[in-house]
Amino acid sequence: MRAQRVWKVNGAASIGQLQSRLDDLNKRLGQLESQHSDSGTLEELRAIALSLSREIDDIRCAEATAALSELLRR
Repeated sequence: MRAQRVWKVNGAASIGQLQSRLDDLNKRLGQLESQHSDSGTLEELRAIALSLSREIDDIRCAEATAALSELLRR
């Protein structure tokens, strides 16, 4: 049984957008941590940052899998 891609993405644009959001979020986290803000807010923002990181990893993995599949077809 051949593996199939479950989703199709425009990787470069998506990764760039997600990375930008993650960078902004990390800056905000740094600011809040230095101000010793509410730990609940920090945990929520950390969870969002982790989710964005996973999305970026998923896209990169899908792109690498597609590239490898193409090489193996040749």
